Amino acid sequence: MKILGISCFYHDAAAALLVDGEIVAAAQEERFSRKKHDDSFPAHSIEYCLSSQKLSIGDIDYVVFYDKPVLKFERLLMTFIKVWPRGLRLFVTAMRVWLKEKLWVEHTIAKRLEYKGDILFTEHHYAHAASAYYASPFLDATVVTMDGVGEWDTATVGYARGNELKLTHTIHFPDSLGMLYSAVTYYLGFKVNSAEYKVMGLAPYGNPNRYYEHFKKLIDVKANGSFRLDMRYFAYEYGLTMTNTKFDALFGGQPRTPESELTERHKDIAASLQKITEEIVLKIVTHAKKLHPSENLCMAGGVALNAVANGKILASGVFKNIYIQPAAGDAGCALGAACYVYFDVLGHKKEGSAMKSAYLGPSFSNDEIKDFLGEAGREYPGFRYSVFSDSDLSSHVAKFLSENQVVGWFQGRMEFGPRALGNRSILADPRKKENWQRVNLKIKFRESFRPFAPSVLAERAGEYFDLHGAESSYMLLVAPVRMKSIPAVTHVDGSARIQTLRREDNERFYDLISEFEKLTGCSVLVNTSFNVRGEPIVCTPKEALRVFANTDMDVLVLGNFLIVKSENPMLNIKVNQELYLKEFQID
Repeated sequence: MKILGISCFYHDAAAALLVDGEIVAAAQEERFSRKKHDDSFPAHSIEYCLSSQKLSIGDIDYVVFYDKPVLKFERLLMTFIKVWPRGLRLFVTAMRVWLKEKLWVEHTIAKRLEYKGDILFTEHHYAHAASAYYASPFLDATVVTMDGVGEWDTATVGYARGNELKLTHTIHFPDSLGMLYSAVTYYLGFKVNSAEYKVMGLAPYGNPNRYYEHFKKLIDVKANGSFRLDMRYFAYEYGLTMTNTKFDALFGGQPRTPESELTERHKDIAASLQKITEEIVLKIVTHAKKLHPSENLCMAGGVALNAVANGKILASGVFKNIYIQPAAGDAGCALGAACYVYFDVLGHKKEGSAMKSAYLGPSFSNDEIKDFLGEAGREYPGFRYSVFSDSDLSSHVAKFLSENQVVGWFQGRMEFGPRALGNRSILADPRKKENWQRVNLKIKFRESFRPFAPSVLAERAGEYFDLHGAESSYMLLVAPVRMKSIPAVTHVDGSARIQTLRREDNERFYDLISEFEKLTGCSVLVNTSFNVRGEPIVCTPKEALRVFANTDMDVLVLGNFLIVKSENPMLNIKVNQELYLKEFQID
């Protein structure tokens, strides 16, 4: 049985392929188009998923879309009627798109793919729920989803037992924790549906109590976690902005101009938002357990990417086990939609995890990399590289890292979801505090306050981090740091967003950290995604070399091939951040 799941037209277009109960390929369209958060029809992602398994569209039994467009259209119409005559401009803009494209998803899929089989649909939050539960190892779970908005739902609570997955309680638009977080993201001068994680990273620099009472005016929270937003402060129902002048008056000024100075006021607003978000999330999951008791929690939706809130759930001990879909945003709904058809519609038995790992994207063989390096040699006269055996590669790269060299690490299949998990990563020594600023400013071209994640050998994780015995394979839990010896991955509040790594998860990355441990006694590496600000994670060797050549990185590893910048003066250029971002059309 072969099922193709698709998400697109709203945010983070993606495709996922399920074959006989297992997700065998999945990728976001942005990785191919190089357009951050590309929401267009995922033609490249679909082509990859099919070609990776040597299939054609005629081999697919079902195509399933992650959303019900008619229900979403109904919500838009009802909202415009509610706020009329405000919102006329937004109404005209939305109708043009909906009447031209978004209402005709079934026709678009059939035409673009030349597909003659069955096309099914599932509701947005059900796709989120399925992406978490069916990908988890659990056979029963309490299920919680939270995001901006699906069709009508913004948060749901339910349960799963065997093949039975039910969502029993919902919160409806416009009341939305995700929209609240996005509204403040907009107000703080960051990009909505893209930079909410920046607000989370900024929050520890502020005072969480300064604006806490202001947020209590915005949102009325009940003991069970249900809430209502005071829509007098928000414009997203009727306008092209998220907030309005009443919101400005409450917080003492107009929205911050992007790229301008971040003041203590901005930091305090971020901190207060994060505090109330954590409180609401913890109330929701606690009440969810009362409704549907289980030792296991499954979570998905964009709010589930708030790793700090997830860490609070872990520390609370409400659940013994937590599984968060690594592609918790809309991209993961492509995976969830495929699981919905296989397990719910067709009734196949759940016997374990339908998603064995997040390494579901394209890979490049050493032969393909060698051919590419040959082409690079023609472009860069005197271009030099070395090749190592599997057994020697890790020790050589670990030595560079121990000498405080920053390494671009390109291996195996690309990760699905927003986190680099050791296949498309930039790596550095966590013991050197200066690496925090160096990688932020000279390699990532991003804000200096942004923290870095540590990747740690799973058997050593408890020595470094207070994870309460849990694992964090997908970098979705923030926990306190126990050791002072890793300042480059310790955020200002003494926490870190952690990836715990077992050898069976990623042998080559595990072996690299093990070799670094032998040399330094440290079982941790700085691990950040292989990209610069505003562009997607690199997918191909060509993209990896471009980032390497145009940033202050020291070493690039492509498969078994190693390139040292000091040995390649033609690559050792003076980086001009503004020109780089402009040349490659990066926001």
